Amino acid sequence: MGSYASHHRVIAIDGPAASGKSSVARKLARELGFIYVNSGAIYRAVTWHVLQNGIRPEEADRIAGALDSVALSCVVRDGEARIIVDDVDPAQHLRDDRVNESVSRVSKLPRVREIVSERLHDCAEQYDVVIEGRDIGSVVFPDTPYKFYIDASPEVRLQRRAAQGERDEITIRDRDDVSRAVSPLVKAKDAYLIDTSQVTVEQVVTEIITQLEPAGLPMGGIQITNRALGE
Repeated sequence: MGSYASHHRVIAIDGPAASGKSSVARKLARELGFIYVNSGAIYRAVTWHVLQNGIRPEEADRIAGALDSVALSCVVRDGEARIIVDDVDPAQHLRDDRVNESVSRVSKLPRVREIVSERLHDCAEQYDVVIEGRDIGSVVFPDTPYKFYIDASPEVRLQRRAAQGERDEITIRDRDDVSRAVSPLVKAKDAYLIDTSQVTVEQVVTEIITQLEPAGLPMGGIQITNRALGE
């Protein structure tokens, strides 16, 4: 995958479901002029492809075989990375119920995580990126000096998930993320922790930029719009 030195700048935003990391990562990328990358969307695209081919989430060997023959690439549109599967953009299907029900099982497979990690590194070879996920700072880009862990109380995260109309249970997602054998959700030792329970997206982004400034990243003007947090 190459060393971090061969990449553009990577800002890692990790955290559990409904912590606010997606909203924060997207706005931060726009403020800095970086490309926003949602690693979860790649896992969802892989899951969608697997299901489209009639493969069950527990069929690890068939999933690995299907992915070894698929063209999986990222394109940038409006400052955000989009995943393309065999020339098809599955964006409208990434939140389908069947994808929601299967993505945790598919994403824990070692070969799936390896392939997604490769795509993330490909993107970082071309652009300065803000990547959000669950193992970006701890596993995928352990050498980046720009690591943040976004969290919130379980009660707040449950409220946010319900407001988004999502059906998955926070406690189940947390258990799956933390307990999986491959790349479990953990806070990297050198990641800066931010609790988003009682703050806005803009306040979190401002805090991150405050932490990034001493690291020498160029900072543009901040335009505050007071938008509420969600995942």
